[in-house]
Amino acid sequence: MFDLIPPERLSTWVPGEVLVTSDRMGWNDVSLCSYRYEPLDVEVPALRDFTIVAFTKGTTQIERHVEGPSKHETVGPGDVAVMTRGAMSHWHWDAPIDVVHLYLKHQMLSKVCADVLDRDIADIHLKDVLRADDIMLNRSIVSINEEATNENLGGRLYVDSVSTQICVHLLRNYANVCYRSRDVSSGLSPAQVRQVEAYVEANLDTQLSLEELATITRTSTSYFLRQFKLRFGMPPHMYVMQRRINHAQHLLTKTALPIKAIACKSGFSDQSHMTRLFQRLLNTTPSAYRRAVTGNV
Repeated sequence: MFDLIPPERLSTWVPGEVLVTSDRMGWNDVSLCSYRYEPLDVEVPALRDFTIVAFTKGTTQIERHVEGPSKHETVGPGDVAVMTRGAMSHWHWDAPIDVVHLYLKHQMLSKVCADVLDRDIADIHLKDVLRADDIMLNRSIVSINEEATNENLGGRLYVDSVSTQICVHLLRNYANVCYRSRDVSSGLSPAQVRQVEAYVEANLDTQLSLEELATITRTSTSYFLRQFKLRFGMPPHMYVMQRRINHAQHLLTKTALPIKAIACKSGFSDQSHMTRLFQRLLNTTPSAYRRAVTGNV
């Protein structure tokens, strides 16, 4: 039995310049790395994770061989490629390209499959697609790449939400799934809504995840995400962001705490993170907001 290679070891076989990586961001069951590649002809070992490639810069002729005949395509910005896990492959391209690799662990795709499609799965394989004009996949991967680039503005909860939507899209359009039926989860009750609201308020200073919010309501992450949007009119990461802003506004006007301390107590990664969100959502800065409301700096 051969070893499956984790994403962080891919550069051993496919050398390139790393542009962005999520290695130290603490994401759950999903990781990302964007590369700048020169023309290459490489053998790639079997990867541990499902891999989605978004082509972001440069156009090239590309060839990939996994099983059966080799596939040939011309790829460029906006295109995506899909690879299942556990399959060795040979790649060749003849021009410089920038790409974003999104890696999804088997347990994540399996869990989303069980949760969203209401199935307990036996196994999952993704179809071998060298080039797809898939706007949803491309935009979602680019948005996660921007999240990694822009100092984690939305946090782990945002990445959980987007990657869950990607998994649903993959399962519906690119997957071969062996599954059996399971019972459908019930919807969110008023009591569950109150639980979520109370939990968020009590844990604003921590890095909340979609999975833990779903857990307290005893629903699946994907079902919770859909029901949350219907109830609150926004995804969970945006709701949490607004609650953090509101909490910071309260502390700015009702306490004399330094802005740095308020940022920490409100769950922002640092003061500059809070300032960027104030500017984006309120069109002001924390210090200007405090001055305007209280007359104090």
